[in-house]
This record gives sequence, C-alpha cells and structure tokens, in this order.
Amino acid sequence: MARREVAIVGFAQSASVRRETALNEVEMLMPILGEAKAQAGLRGPEIGFTVSGSCDYLAGQPFAFVSALDAVGAWPPIAESHVEMDGAWALYEAWVKLQTGEADSALVYAFGKSSMGDLPEVLTLQLDPYTAAPLWPDAIALAALQARAYLEKTGRSERDLAAVAVRSRRAAAANPKAQVRTTADVETLLATPYLASPLRAHDCPPISDGCAALVLACGEAVRRSAMPPVWIRGIDHRIEAHALGVRDLAASPSTRLAGEKAGATPGGVDLAELHAPFTHQELILRDALGLGADVDVNPSGGALAANPMMVAGLIRIGEAAARLAAGAGRRALAHATSGPCLQQNLVCVLERD
Repeated sequence: MARREVAIVGFAQSASVRRETALNEVEMLMPILGEAKAQAGLRGPEIGFTVSGSCDYLAGQPFAFVSALDAVGAWPPIAESHVEMDGAWALYEAWVKLQTGEADSALVYAFGKSSMGDLPEVLTLQLDPYTAAPLWPDAIALAALQARAYLEKTGRSERDLAAVAVRSRRAAAANPKAQVRTTADVETLLATPYLASPLRAHDCPPISDGCAALVLACGEAVRRSAMPPVWIRGIDHRIEAHALGVRDLAASPSTRLAGEKAGATPGGVDLAELHAPFTHQELILRDALGLGADVDVNPSGGALAANPMMVAGLIRIGEAAARLAAGAGRRALAHATSGPCLQQNLVCVLERD
C-alpha cells in the first residue's frame, strides 16, 4: 500500500507556567483543543481518531488520562488511544493510524502538570529498579554525568553550554508561550553556582505546567483547514539501552538513525526544533543530526525556555509546523526525546507547499 500524505493542519498550545493553580488538566485543555480544531476546520465528531500523551506519575494516580477525555467530549463515541509518553509519540501513533486508512483526521494532544510533585525525583522512578534507582540519582544528576562525559570527549567548555542558554533565552523573549524569557550574557550565567557540576540553573529546563494539541489530516480533510498544511515527509523513532553504563552518553546514535530513516539530510532543513532539556543535549543532537550553523535551531526558545513534561516534544513538532506555515522556511526538522540522557528519540521532517 502506498504511503498516505499526512499534513499538520492545526496547532495550539497553552502558555507554559511554573505552577498552574487556577485550572485543572481538563480546564487547561479545553480552549487549546478548541483552537486546534478551529484551525483545522473540523468539529469534534468529524475527527476520526483521538490520541493523547501524558504520565500518570505526574498526576499521582493510575489512568489519569481518562479524566482528560472530558475536555475532548466522548459522545458520540470516539476512537481513542493513549500513550504513556511525550505527545510526540502519540502523534506517531496517529500518523500510523492514518496510514492504515481507518481515519482521515486525528486529534493529538498532551498535557502535564509537573508542579504537583518533585519532578527530578519522580523521574528517578523510570530508572533500572535493581542497579540505578536504589542509588536515587535525580534527573539533574544524571544529566550532569552526561554533560561531563560530553565535555571531556569533545573538548568543549562550560562557556559553550552557557552560549546555548543565552541564544535560547534570546529567542524565547519573542515567544509569548515561553516561561523563561529573561535574557542574560554568558559571563553573568557562568557566575552562578552549580546545581550539579558542570550544570548550573541555566543549563537545566524549567519545571512547567502546560498542554498542546495538533490536528493531522489527509485527503479531502486537508482542504478544510485555515492553517496552510505542513506535510510530514518522514518520521521515525529509535531507542537506546536502558542501562546508562552500556552506552556512550556523549553521543546519540538513536537520534542519528532516526534522522536518517526520517529523511533528514545535512543542509536539507531551514530550521530545527530540538527537544533538548539541557544545554549540552542540544550540542549532542546537533552533532547527531549534522546541523550546521546555517540552521535556525530552536527559534521558539526550546525546552530550556518551557518544558512541560509529556508535552515539550509535541510542542517542538507544532512550533516547527507553525513557523513553516507562517513562511519562515520551507523545510524543518523536529525532534522529541524521552527517558534519561536522550534514551529515546523521535525525528520528524516537515515541509510546506
């Protein structure tokens, strides 16, 4: 069967904030879902498939995603699914669903309220339960191990990491949805204390509450959208070993392979939205994907400026699509990650007409 051409025809996201106290997940999602569907020109009953990405650990209860369906509206009955992953993997499931021909449109959404618990320690629960988790290293400590390995392998310095943060904040200043929008220079950032050497606060992502939604369509459904369609030309995801000690933390071969399978070629994109929660991870991903200085990386500010868990990867795809739709380039690359130290990686290549 020939592959169906699938386009992103709607994207909306909430503003990322440190702590959302006035709204629950359903109340956060409702206006965002409505905005994405309005861009796509589709009403709820016309959408053939709905899939979400979230994490029960953030909510502290099993099947927490079920309550979010109140924001979607499950009557008349809908075809619905869920992944316990970042929403970027929910988008992948929706893309596969559309390839089967069982639906011509799909609503993809993700949400996360990280403020309800101690996020760095919650993420420790995803580690190997026999050798790693009992030591209780939090997410920042693990990222610091990776950063140190990268600096020692490549000869780069903490100044290079700070430069990534400076550029991210400068880009985020123009993004009303970003959480960290204060600019700073390299010297100021390097004068701040370590959280876990060699990482300082600016090297790490903010804890964010937020949500986002995308609408995918193919066939006749594409023509109804108000948003210029942005086509998914390739998408792939790969995973590396769970045990941190058996892989090279200073490189990301899974990202490189996913990029190759998705059709990402050096020099072939105008902009890239990389899900790099830590400064050194952006440099690792740049190397893995062969992105040169001519590529505009994270024009939204990236995950260093707003990092709602289970949402930030989906936002990277949405931000890239929205910028292409607005005319900021013709071809883009979007990347999402999940797990410690870039364990799982997804690459999506987008193109506008």
